[in-house]
Order: sequence, then C-alpha cells, then structure tokens
Amino acid sequence: MENTIYDVAIVGGGIVGAATFYKLQKRNPELNIILIEKEKHFADHQTGNNSGVIHSGLYYKPGSLKAENCVKGRHELVEFAKANNVPHDICGKVVVATKKEELPYLDKIFNIGLANKIEGIEKINAKQIKEHEPFVEGIAGILVPCTGIIDYRDATEKMIANALAVNSNSKTVLGEEVLDIENGDAYSTLIGTSQKFKAKHLIFCAGLQADRLARKDGLDLKEQVVGFRGDYYELTEQGKHKVKNLIYPVPNPDFPFLGVHFTRMTNGEIECGPNAVFTFKREGYNKLDFNFKDTFDALTYKGTWKLFFKNMQFGINEYRRAFSKKLFLKTLQALIPSLTMDDIKPGRSGVRALLLSQDGDTRDDFRIEYRNHSIHVLNAPSPAATAALAIGGQIAEKAEKHFFNK
Repeated sequence: MENTIYDVAIVGGGIVGAATFYKLQKRNPELNIILIEKEKHFADHQTGNNSGVIHSGLYYKPGSLKAENCVKGRHELVEFAKANNVPHDICGKVVVATKKEELPYLDKIFNIGLANKIEGIEKINAKQIKEHEPFVEGIAGILVPCTGIIDYRDATEKMIANALAVNSNSKTVLGEEVLDIENGDAYSTLIGTSQKFKAKHLIFCAGLQADRLARKDGLDLKEQVVGFRGDYYELTEQGKHKVKNLIYPVPNPDFPFLGVHFTRMTNGEIECGPNAVFTFKREGYNKLDFNFKDTFDALTYKGTWKLFFKNMQFGINEYRRAFSKKLFLKTLQALIPSLTMDDIKPGRSGVRALLLSQDGDTRDDFRIEYRNHSIHVLNAPSPAATAALAIGGQIAEKAEKHFFNK
C-alpha cells in the first residue's frame, strides 16, 4: 500500500468522512480513494455516540450553513436510509414550554422553523401536547413531524460500502492514526502508526482531532477544539411507557446546547440527556477519564477560560448533575413530573467537539477550509450527522473544482 499513490485520501471515518467518500466516489467513479480511520470501527466517536436524531433544522439561523445543510441533508439521509435499509423512523417530536418565560423563545423557534421551511410544524397547546406525549406537563409546544431517529453507525457503514462498490481500487483502512503529514509537489505522505499512505489530494474530516491535523498540514488556525462530554440516562422497563417518541425542552438561548431531552432510539431504548461538561480527555467517555495532552492543551488556551467565566453557573450546575442522579432526575421532571428514581438508570456518554475562538465564543456554524492540496472540515457541529450527505456533496463538488479543475 505504501507504493500506491491514491488520487484522494480522506482522514476520518465518522459520518462526515463516510458521506464525503460516498459522494466523491459516486460522482467520480474513476478516482482511487482511500479512507483512513484510527479506530477499529467506523463511527466510533461523535457519530456513534450522539442521540441518533434526524434533526429538522428548527433551531438554526435562516441562511446559515447549518440551516441549509440540515434541511437538505435530512431529505437525502431519509432517502438513503430507505434505499439501503438503514433502521430509522420519522416519528416526530414535540418541543415543550413548561414556564411562561419560555413562551417568547418558543415563538422565536417556531418562526425560525417557518423561515427554514420545516414542513408540517405547528404550535400546539397543553391538551395537544398530552395527545402526543401523555406524561408530559407543558403549557405550549411545537409539533415537528419531520424529525426522526436513525442508526447513524449503520448509515455510516452503508455509505462506505456503497462507495467501495463503485471502484474496486478504492480502499478503507482501520486502526491507523495519522501522526504526521509530509507534503510534496506531486503527492503528500500521511504517516500512520504502522503504515504510510500517499495521495495527491487530502480531505480531513477528523472531528475531535480536526485542529491538530490542520496544524500538522500547515494551517495557521487561531481557534482550538475543546471537548464537552454529554452523559445520558436510560429509562428502565417500568419507565419506558412514559415516552412515546422525542421530547425536547425550549433551549436556553444563552448556551450552545439544546438541553436535556428524551429520545426513543431505533433499538427501542429511551435515552434522557445529555448534560454538557468539560472533559479532561477529548475522546473520554467516562466521568474520570483523563489525558494529559488534551487537558494541558485545553487549560492553557485562553478561549477555554473565557468560556468558563462566561458560563460559570451553568458549568457548575452541569457538573453537579453529572455526579448526581437525583439532580439529573429533577431536570427530567421539568418535562415529565411523574418520573421517579426507579424509572431511570445510567446510560452511555458522548463527546462533542466545540471549536472555540480565543475570546471564548463557540464557532456555531460549519467551517471548511480549502488549500492547494487539501480540504479541512474544521467545525461540524450538530446537526452534522443529519447534514452529512449535504456536506459531503458540497465537499465533493468543491474537490472537483479545487483539485481536478472540473
């Protein structure tokens, strides 16, 4: 493999990398492409540890890349899922206001949804909320019928399988972390843990490691990725009947998270969460996970501290809830007051990559950088999984012009 020079190497086997591979290969069957993933399985980080929701595009600023890619990507994802037997269900969700002070924000979200042309959304009252979710107590809400659930791991694997079926010379490699990059005139060499890979052009979809690989490729990147872990609880067998589909609170406009919500998964489990706490390991899924380099990089970056100081009380509350089942339950009871301690049990965790500026602001939209020989997906915030096929299509189109003058 070290003597093979590929037309394109894609680094990162999450759903954005997989969708880029699928779209680029489908549009250009003649290209020999290699997809490199450092884990032993595809979709092992953000893709495989998110809430599994097909987002509608309800919350995103009209005209933003998030809004446009989410709506377009959602339609593509559902069609792909149908064509490839990916487990999914367009079950709809309700966004619920439980206090009067949330009503202006509920109206704002609804108007954003109208601007983004989210099909079928409607305002509903307390009685109508009960018709959809009998155990929820709310004063007003939004019904979003086009929201759904999906198995993102399966979707990722099937995008890759579809791409490989197009060109037998294209390859995937698992268990190879790209440690360094040597750029030459004719091709670049990716230095892996045990192999080297040569390619004329590079595309990086590296998620939690996006900033580090960008710098290794020579980008003068001012921002830095900081990881935030989200912990989930699950409903026990005795509690599952209290949630039918998806239930969301009205998000706090001061924070870059949607808040703790209820999600019926494709396997029938019901998840509750996530919270959002700073993690001392970028790919650490346990509360006490620690990595010296990740911690040092984050805590010596001034943007991290500015984010902390701006959101001090929020962060303290999230940490308290991370270590207290009682406090987590109290948050859940804001939507479903009848939940008890016996209705919930600890579940899994996920880690989200936040691209932070030096002044502590989160870069809230997609950001992709194009260079002479490479493309870097530097920021792919939620709804990246929903939007993956739209993003992959954009990258493929840009790559054709950028790399091959098509």
